[in-house]
Amino acid sequence: MKTNTHLSFPINFGYAVSKRGVSWRGVLPMTTTTSSQPLLSPPSPTTNLNSSDGIEDPPCTISRPTLPCYKWRMVIAYDGTRFSGWQYQQSPPTVQFMLEKALTQATKLDRKELCLVGAGRTDAGVHAWGQVAHFVTPFNHDCLEGIHAALNGLLPPDIRVREVSPARPEFHARFSAKSKIYQYKIYNDTMMDPFQRLYAYHNAYRLNSAAMREAAKYFVGIHDFSAFANTTHEDGSPNPVKHIFYFEVNETGPLLQIQVEGSGFLYRQVRNMVALLLQIGKEALPPDIVPMILAKRDRKELAKYTLPAPPHGLCLMSVKYDEELLGPPQGCPTSSFGRHRSIKQCKLPFY
Repeated sequence: MKTNTHLSFPINFGYAVSKRGVSWRGVLPMTTTTSSQPLLSPPSPTTNLNSSDGIEDPPCTISRPTLPCYKWRMVIAYDGTRFSGWQYQQSPPTVQFMLEKALTQATKLDRKELCLVGAGRTDAGVHAWGQVAHFVTPFNHDCLEGIHAALNGLLPPDIRVREVSPARPEFHARFSAKSKIYQYKIYNDTMMDPFQRLYAYHNAYRLNSAAMREAAKYFVGIHDFSAFANTTHEDGSPNPVKHIFYFEVNETGPLLQIQVEGSGFLYRQVRNMVALLLQIGKEALPPDIVPMILAKRDRKELAKYTLPAPPHGLCLMSVKYDEELLGPPQGCPTSSFGRHRSIKQCKLPFY
């Protein structure tokens, strides 16, 4: 249920139209100033290391605020098999397109008013368990369970909103992210498990997991990952320096789970790192080739040895933020994690 009751966390926002569509341009505190100067400078893309694909937004200007707004945060899971990635596109459909379609139906707002922004722009075929996004509305909700249930009722079964929460004005799904965790699954056996085929890459070669773990350690730390980034026409000038906090290779029977956490990732960086680990696991390359390729800072160097690993084994597991940013604004509705249905009386059709 929505209401126009004024709470303590209204914000103003601006947006601008670019060749990639409507993009969020910042949040502003309530103000009565009539100055024509910008009221707030958005986060500088030159210092942001949180882009999942290396596509950085250019320096932006903020439009003059008009109406008070309320910001909401979502945690989203999706099977990326039939979607052309996250970034908005109608045909073939993307996850953002499906979410915005559901939001416009549930809120009766235009996508330009919603200003939906995701934490990471996953590639076609890549899955997510913990994608984070935010959107804004000009009205408040008394309870979030209603819109949460409505969204999941409107979305296809391969996309689910796991959580809907009120967000602070300064929270931004992409620019506020401190790190992201990705997982890549490899099924290492002579025959593929049919139940894993959509979510794990099948490798029939016997892999040396110890060599892969040794090689993964070379990625940890602050490095220039230019050699592991594919180019894209929307690249701009992304910062190739990223901080990898940990890089693990865990083995459970035939299933290898590679998990990596970093401050941000360039376009296809994770899939390129996994592809090199696969060559090392096959013992076609030594583990110490990793620092050699990193030092070259040239994508052509990696291309001599491998192509990117397929997308269907990759999953965005979670996005991390500072705890103070996740705290609920004063006077806001409680977060919704979905609701269980209950039956007061059992009624069987044959009684």
